[in-house]
Amino acid sequence: MSTLEFRNVTKAYHIRGKRGQSGKLFAVNDVNFTLESGKTVALVGQSGSGKSTIAKLLLQLERPSSGQILLDGAPVKRHGAGLRDYRHNVQMVFQDPFASLNPYHSVAHHLARPLALHGRARGSAEIEAGVRQLLERVRLAPAAEIAAKHPHELSGGQRQRVAIARALAPEPTMLIADEPVSMLDVSIRLGILNLLAELQREDNLGVLYITHDLATARHFSDEILVMYKGEIVERGPADDVILNPQHEYTKKLAAAAPNPELRLKQIAGV
Repeated sequence: MSTLEFRNVTKAYHIRGKRGQSGKLFAVNDVNFTLESGKTVALVGQSGSGKSTIAKLLLQLERPSSGQILLDGAPVKRHGAGLRDYRHNVQMVFQDPFASLNPYHSVAHHLARPLALHGRARGSAEIEAGVRQLLERVRLAPAAEIAAKHPHELSGGQRQRVAIARALAPEPTMLIADEPVSMLDVSIRLGILNLLAELQREDNLGVLYITHDLATARHFSDEILVMYKGEIVERGPADDVILNPQHEYTKKLAAAAPNPELRLKQIAGV
């Protein structure tokens, strides 16, 4: 079993006020959680709560001010072979499929590059087969036709499926999904979420699902972490957190959210 751990992680930014006074803004403050392979954990909270900062820290795009990020019990190294190994194992599905794919390159290029960089395929024939397999895994067919297209020739849902395929190319053990359906039409969101759930089961992935949508967090997650002002204020099994919230902030989120069953029906278009 693989584990990805946040241990007492804090991320503070230095800020300067109008009168030249300096201070610190704590985007993430003493956060602890563990993501295990085969489990889906939802990180929920409103905009500005610190969710995206956690994603950046996990991707090594930001460095913690204090605390540690550990993969399988070992602190993550920021350079060399240790960082490459970490990036084999931890991959990201970004929020915006329109911006996360380079419009100048074909779908095949987007998938072939990580296959080659991470040593998952060698030689043109093996890479071509790997691209085809990845597209088939995310239910994009015919694979050869899709591979030849450029991102602007695909729908938003198809682009997000390509982004998911690209994340799968290094054969990760952990997947960070940052609001993966918020930029998509309501009618196709459930299909993307169901695909992520299927892949999680097939590959025994650990999935961190970052969202503001409590209904999907409850439906697709084993555990929910509620984030408020940079801190985890409540955590527990998904049903317990949604149906019996303890923290005042969680209660307000739950009260403001649509009925979970109705919300899922809206997403499914029924």
